[in-house]
Amino acid sequence: MSLRATLRRAQLHYAGGMAVHTASSGAVQALDALYLLLDDGVHRGVGEVRLNIAYLTGLAPQEVLDAARRFVSQSDWPEASADLRAFVVGLPLSVPAPVRMLVDLAVHDLLARREGVLLAHMLGGTGVVRYPTNQTLFFSGMPTFQRRCIAYVARGFTQLKIRIGADLDADLERLRWLRDHFGTEITLSADANGQWDEPAALTALDRLAAFRLDYVEQPVAAGDWAMLERVAARSPVPLMLDESLADMAACRRLAEMTRPPMAHLKLVKLGGLAALLSAARMLQAAGVTLMIGQMNEGAIATAAALHAACVLTPRFAELYGADGLADDPASGLVYQDGAVGLAGMERSGFGLAFDATLTQPQLFMETC
Repeated sequence: MSLRATLRRAQLHYAGGMAVHTASSGAVQALDALYLLLDDGVHRGVGEVRLNIAYLTGLAPQEVLDAARRFVSQSDWPEASADLRAFVVGLPLSVPAPVRMLVDLAVHDLLARREGVLLAHMLGGTGVVRYPTNQTLFFSGMPTFQRRCIAYVARGFTQLKIRIGADLDADLERLRWLRDHFGTEITLSADANGQWDEPAALTALDRLAAFRLDYVEQPVAAGDWAMLERVAARSPVPLMLDESLADMAACRRLAEMTRPPMAHLKLVKLGGLAALLSAARMLQAAGVTLMIGQMNEGAIATAAALHAACVLTPRFAELYGADGLADDPASGLVYQDGAVGLAGMERSGFGLAFDATLTQPQLFMETC
């Protein structure tokens, strides 16, 4: 038996012309998704990573694609399941985190399919693979913003997070409308994507306190932990870190804080499920409140985060990213009643079907 490794790529678009638009990303019209298919002749595992997230990783799409091609073509892929498990746990940190995520997800999907179980159950979770999620409101005109909020709440999504950080007065206007329109029917949070310096953050947090937010995410840029601790000590709103938690060392730094903010963990930052589960369990042991989340990503990457959430049962989950995609080659995620779950089409691995004909080949390798 040999493993066939194939890289494929697709541009994913949201229905209705919605674009990802945050203070750090700017407007993003499509998700540039790279897939790794691992086929042993009986079972196929699929991994996914989004390429156009340089605003988070610092890596241009071509850099990630080139690194993935090198890794896939140069690796000595083991075939036995036990060896594949060791392979993903031992992925070297010299491999960029997005590539580690891509490989890790494909291997985990393949392993669970070989066992004939859903991934969450292989990892120790029990019950239905379904988890409540928030929905995020990107920068847009007020009529579009209001229309999307009303539509989300009508579908049962009452955890709403808005992107802020470009214009505080406009941010406050949107939050004021949400509270006036929905009252306590919804819970609110906000994400500044590290756009404020220390004085601006403290001023903004004082003004945001009136809206009873669950948290404000990443009020200041990553890197200056002393500044972050000062802001956290004075903030009247609970804080959550995202961009600050770029690797395991940063997660350990957070766990050492006397009064740590909450932690938003993502597969693409830590390099896959094996690393995310390790970081999450270490933070949970230190008493840190978790969110398991994602970038705006396709169904494969979203499903991986969903399975992780079902195993870790964090207080918060941000799994909205595949909701509304019109041309995703993966299918089987269902968004309804404030949660995301599986349609039941597939009963092993991530629980999704994948149509490779909707993607473009980037590399094919067969290992013997």
